[in-house]
Order: sequence, then C-alpha cells, then structure tokens
Amino acid sequence: MVDNRFDVLVVGAGPAGSIAALILARGGARVALVDKTTFPRDKACGDLVGPRGVQLLTDLDLKVPGAVSVSDMIVVGPTGRRVRLPSFPGRTYPDHALAVPRTSFDTMLHEAAVTAGAVPFVGHAVEPLQGSAGIDGFALADRTRLRADTIIGADGATSRVAEAAGFIEHDRVMWGFAIRSYLEQTVDLPAIVLWEPSPWQAIPGYGWLFPGPDGRANVGLGIGTLADRTTASQAVHRMPQFLDHLQHLDLLTPGPRPSARLGGWLKMGIVGTTPAAGRVLLVGDAAGLVNPLQGEGIAQAMRSGHAAATAILATADRPGQAATRYRAWLADEHLPYQGIAAAMQSAILPHPAAIAGVGRLLTLPVLGRTLAPGWSLFWNELLDGAAPGRARTSAALATRVGRAAATRTRTWQWLDNTFSS
Repeated sequence: MVDNRFDVLVVGAGPAGSIAALILARGGARVALVDKTTFPRDKACGDLVGPRGVQLLTDLDLKVPGAVSVSDMIVVGPTGRRVRLPSFPGRTYPDHALAVPRTSFDTMLHEAAVTAGAVPFVGHAVEPLQGSAGIDGFALADRTRLRADTIIGADGATSRVAEAAGFIEHDRVMWGFAIRSYLEQTVDLPAIVLWEPSPWQAIPGYGWLFPGPDGRANVGLGIGTLADRTTASQAVHRMPQFLDHLQHLDLLTPGPRPSARLGGWLKMGIVGTTPAAGRVLLVGDAAGLVNPLQGEGIAQAMRSGHAAATAILATADRPGQAATRYRAWLADEHLPYQGIAAAMQSAILPHPAAIAGVGRLLTLPVLGRTLAPGWSLFWNELLDGAAPGRARTSAALATRVGRAAATRTRTWQWLDNTFSS
C-alpha cells in the first residue's frame, strides 16, 4: 500500500468540510477531501442556511441555484398561540436565510471545493494512521492510505476523527436526534412548533415546518437527549402524531402523508467535545457546534470550516499552532452564546412541565410580541454584528442575564476549563 501525502486531510465533505477544503485549495494547500459516499446524497436536516451562512456564501462568491429566501419565523406555542420573530439586517449579515435541500446544497459545495483543487476520495475512514506527532492520517475501507500534516474532522456528530483523537467525553455530550420528511405543500413562513403531546408534558425539543423550493415543504421533529441517546426513538414514534397536530393547527392541509423519512444525530453546544488539539481540528457537527436551543447547524458548520482552514493557512510553517488559533476563534465566536444555551438546555431538558411552562409563557400574546425582536436575535445567535436598536438592546440584556446564571453551572465550567487549558 502506498501512502498519499497531503498538506491537509479533510474527513467529511458536508458544508463544514467542503468549505474548509475550498479555502485551503484556494490558498494553495494540497488538500484531500474524503466522504463516505458519492454526491449527490441526502441528509436529515431542516434545510435552512442562516444569515451568517448566507453572508459567507456571498463573501466566497458561491451561488445557490433554486434556493428560497426566508425572513421572519413563526413560533407556535403549546396552546396554539403564535409569535412572529422578525428578521433584521445586521452589520455583518443579511436579513434573510436560505431554504435549500441538502442534496443540492452539499453537492454544490463539494463541486466548488473540487473545482478549486481539492482531491476527492470516496470511502469510510476506518483506521487512524499514527505518526511522530499523533494521528497522521486515515486508511479508507478500500485500503487507500491518506496522510497529512493536519487533519480536519468534518464527519458529523458521530465523528470517527473525534473518537480516534480521543476528543470525546461521552457522559457529557449533549445529543439530539431529528427525523425529517418532505411534503408537497407551499409554506409561506418557517414555523417552529413547541408541542405538548399531553397537557404540560412537552417534548424535549420542537417540531418544524419549513418552506422549500418547488412547492415542497420540509417537516420534522427534533428531540434533545443529553447524554442518554436511548430516548431518541420518541422522535420516530411521535412523528405521525405530530403531523396530526400540524393539521389541527391549520399549518398542514389534509392530504397524503410522507412515506420517506430520514433521521440523524445532532451534537450540540460543544459540550463534551474538545474541538482541536495538536494537528487535529474538528468543525461543524463533529465539534458540537449545533445551536442547543433551536438546532441550527449549517451556518456554524460553514463558518467553522472557514475558520479552521484560515488558521491552518496562517500557520503553514507551524502546523501544530493551527489548533490554538482555531480554538481562540471558537472561544470568541461561539462561547458567549453556546455556553449560555447549553447550560439552559441541560437544566430544562429533563423537565417536561418546565419546558411546557416556558413555551406557554413566551407565546403569551402581549409578552411574546414584546420579546420577539430580542428573542429573534438571541435565539438565532445573531447578537454579534446586530444593528443598533431595541432588538439588540434586548438580546444583549438576555445575554448578560443568561451568562450570570450559566457561569454557576457544570456545563459552563466544563467549557471554560476546556478552552482555557
């Protein structure tokens, strides 16, 4: 067997990995981009690219054919009350998201990376290869051996790279599981549905109904499990009942129910995962960068891929320093929000009645309308770069209050210790 040597090996060619490979290739690095399957391929996802992700696509001159622009969002409370969360243009991001199926979106990004010069490989990364500085690469299932100075793990929530590097503390990871289907139905505004299958017994997560291109809607149900992944099956079991609930709310019209469903794991809030050390950097879901409160992960994945690649290029003569630079970016970019959101999620998730109470409170008519502008910025991790105004002031206040409460929790202390070490 012959070793193939590269400057950087990127394992996983979703949004995080393909953006990382694109930046590296444009920067002159020799980069291998590995995915376990060929493109196009599907992923369980809500298919919404948030405003920060939209801005990055613009900055990189990447076009997304067929995408639908999405602005405001509706939150439906457990009693059926609705609050409209407004979308604001920020100083560093636009006033809209994009709805685009992952099948086409991921294919576009992968093709852009390969066109820029990344070398594609197909196969499972099954065996880590050791070098003098630790993991030096991976052998694929077909016995192809890929070695590199630096490795980027972009291989999702159940990352093989993270496991091989010893970056996971399994009893601390905040897991989630989501199941998604498509329906032939036009949806005007994306809806997040806080649902109680029985009174005051809310699911530990939420359901959604998002618009998509060509009159096809994305519908799904996400469940937070914390470290106990055995409870994830309720997302699958409750999906038919949730579709009935959407019809009861007049969000879905009567008609054929989806026959095809796709599920996937989420790893949230960075908790339980060391995101970078030595010559291994984790990005996207592999690093646990999914928003714990509303499940967004595409924009975070893309931006982390960009940041990891930039760190590698900036330390090309000192490969071991890229992890330090990347961790500093994560601490500055995500810890102010993720620490609060992860602490909140960890505290409330085991208590269905508390989740129900919060959902009911936030969607009270007067209170919901009052909180909506700041709620929109805080919940969607958009405070940094927000334009001046009442919404930013409210979101900043929520952040200060949240931080004061979160700093006393084990979740915050774990994150603080991880990033200060």
